[in-house]
Amino acid sequence: MTRQATSNTTTDGETRAISPIIGVLLLVALTVCLAAVIAVGVGAWTLESPGSTATFELSADGDQSSISIEHVAGDAVDVEALSVTVAVNGTELAEQPPVPYAGASGFNGTPEGPFNSGADSEWTVGERASLSVADTNSPPLARGDSVTVTLAIDGRRVATLEATAT
Repeated sequence: MTRQATSNTTTDGETRAISPIIGVLLLVALTVCLAAVIAVGVGAWTLESPGSTATFELSADGDQSSISIEHVAGDAVDVEALSVTVAVNGTELAEQPPVPYAGASGFNGTPEGPFNSGADSEWTVGERASLSVADTNSPPLARGDSVTVTLAIDGRRVATLEATAT
């Protein structure tokens, strides 16, 4: 039995080499895609700490125009790094409480608890902070109003609390 050798030659005598070229191109494309995926994954890693974790409860008294926030669980909060934003029925108060403070425009008297500038600057579990919204602040706080308080530390929101004024 005679065996005939077949060759990969074209009619003009050149040898074909398409398969190896396609294989090399596919390997290069796969390597580039893998490198891009790894670069994106490494870029997504952050070295920042996740920040403070704490739980709070909000209550509001429409008759007294007062707002009270209790720290019920979690990490202690540095009040000097804290910002408080109060909204009544979805509208932010014209004057926001500059915590800590001892008398501020838009608020009656001095706040109680850690919001008071004379108190310890660390707000720990079990402590209650309260403030009284003045009639000169807008919108006024009344019974039945929806109150939203946002607490942020160094610009990072820690909690958004909602309650209905009683």
